[in-house]
Amino acid sequence: MFRSKNEGNIVYKCTVRLLDDSDILECEFQPFHKGIYLLEYLCGELEIKEKDYFGLRYVDTSKQRHWLDLSKSIIKQCKEMDPLLFSLRVKFYPADPFRLTGNARIMLYQQLKRDLRHGRLYCSLGEAAALGALIVQEELGDYNEDVHIGAYVSSIELALRQTEYLEKKIIELHKKREPGQDLSLAMDEFLGIARGLETYGIDPHPVKDHRGSQQYIGINNSGISTFVTGKRSQHFRWNEIHKINFEGKMFIAHLSYTDASREPKKHTVGFKCPTGAACRYLWRCAIEQMLFFTLPNSQSAAVISGGGFFSWGTKFRYTGRTEREILTENINALREQKINNSNSSKRKASSVPATPSSPQGDLAQIRYSSLPRSTMSEPLGYGMPNGAHCYGQDHGMGEINGGIQISSLEPVCEEARLRSSNLDGINLLATQIGGYTYRDSVEHSSTESGLTVNGGYDHPRKHNDAKQQQHGSYSPNLYYGQSVGAAALNSSSPGDNFLHGDQSLRKMKKFRKFHLLAAFVPSVIFVAFAMAGTAVFIMESESEAFEQLRNSPEMLCLRYQYYQPLKDFVLDKLGSRRK
Repeated sequence: MFRSKNEGNIVYKCTVRLLDDSDILECEFQPFHKGIYLLEYLCGELEIKEKDYFGLRYVDTSKQRHWLDLSKSIIKQCKEMDPLLFSLRVKFYPADPFRLTGNARIMLYQQLKRDLRHGRLYCSLGEAAALGALIVQEELGDYNEDVHIGAYVSSIELALRQTEYLEKKIIELHKKREPGQDLSLAMDEFLGIARGLETYGIDPHPVKDHRGSQQYIGINNSGISTFVTGKRSQHFRWNEIHKINFEGKMFIAHLSYTDASREPKKHTVGFKCPTGAACRYLWRCAIEQMLFFTLPNSQSAAVISGGGFFSWGTKFRYTGRTEREILTENINALREQKINNSNSSKRKASSVPATPSSPQGDLAQIRYSSLPRSTMSEPLGYGMPNGAHCYGQDHGMGEINGGIQISSLEPVCEEARLRSSNLDGINLLATQIGGYTYRDSVEHSSTESGLTVNGGYDHPRKHNDAKQQQHGSYSPNLYYGQSVGAAALNSSSPGDNFLHGDQSLRKMKKFRKFHLLAAFVPSVIFVAFAMAGTAVFIMESESEAFEQLRNSPEMLCLRYQYYQPLKDFVLDKLGSRRK
């Protein structure tokens, strides 16, 4: 990574708010630091082991929320923010909260308390009273008649709509709790109730359906849900979602499921977001949640493209570990710990001689019972969705780095054969023509693969060429661009005269020149006009054959956001000219 001289001396300061807004941390970073640096620093300070479940959120100048990308530079993502303010939040809510340990579980508990306080953890009155009583038990301890007098619960902010009736219910439940319980038991009971709610792990995104009705989209470990007045109206599981995309302000989900008659069905649903930036944020949150909870490992994550032809496209590649990787590493660590404990017990048992008080039969039984048992008999978590092949594993990197090596002695042998006879000159020219075409095709395909795999990084071919020139080895540009011309100008052999004298061979040399731009631009223009003409024909046609296509979310978005305003503008201009 290349850095400027002054870049290492610049230090940026930022403020990070924890789950309690009164708790803040001051952090420093440099321009070349990425998002993962700040997250690892905070998790290290707070002693959080399961850092993959957490993230840093910020709000840009247009009041749009974002998650800090861990694979990109911090300052490039929020260069317009002043001051730099981040919030540490739980990003991925685990299906089983008890998988988290230590401070990570405490942070999840605080996050759920915050969700209940802000109305995101929507629940019934009885569930809110039960959760509120557990919070009071955790913060104030056991009920004491001398201390807890009157409406003592009103001093604690528990729920978004905290009425007097709710506070009375909380006080009643607090009185009934058994005294002397550990505070951690109240916290675990809170997590057990919260994970069973439909709004567990939901961050609501306001959208509108095709009828214009206000709804909210929520995404968690089980899939995508829609909510109307706090109640879940639709739920699409991850194994039913084939593809997620967006077009302008329209968030689109392609579904593939089996109905009651066990017949495969395909369906497309679309929701309109308030702005294009909010739609891109919703799309990215859905992609991250789906990949985290469904992929077996992060190496299986490919570059996912979002956005359509008539909107700003974006690319996303998942970074970090998936939930299955975390669980597998925890299981392996636990297994190694059991094996080490069993080995240490075996060594201690073998050092003790056999006596009447320690018979060999009992010792064998102790050794057998200390062996660890397999914990991998059942699959972990959720399975891969049916449409997971859309995000298949990328194998292009190995092909790029592999390359094709040509011996550096080959140009010398070719020139020697060129000077030998006219017939050898013809063979040389044919070889060069074929080699030039093959080189052009390989270089073009490698460039496309590099853009797909590396996401815009420098292509390794450039570095390989530079290294080859430094070591004096074979250079493709030298061979194809200079060997023929230099040999033809500097030599006076019969083969050179033959190359410059035969008109047919000059035509063959012209024939090998292929301009990609000259062939690409007309093709793009033709395809664009053909697509535009087809779209106009479908939208203006009243045929029933295109009715289903006209009512699709993509065509509705194209018609009302782009085509209809452009049509009205053109007709208005033409009408004004006629007048």
